[in-house]
Amino acid sequence: MHKEKVIRYFGTQQQLASVLSISKSSVSQWGRVIPEKQALRIEKLTNGVLKYDPKLYIR
Repeated sequence: MHKEKVIRYFGTQQQLASVLSISKSSVSQWGRVIPEKQALRIEKLTNGVLKYDPKLYIR
């Protein structure tokens, strides 16, 4: 899941951080692809509007 798309959905980094109950600085530290655990949470929180893509997390 791409950070830019998630922030666009929630409006701001602060709103995204608030929804996830994490700090804004944690969101700021994410790379282009957000952490897998958070992607799974966001998919549930958005009722599938934002989709977790396992291909982004293959190592």
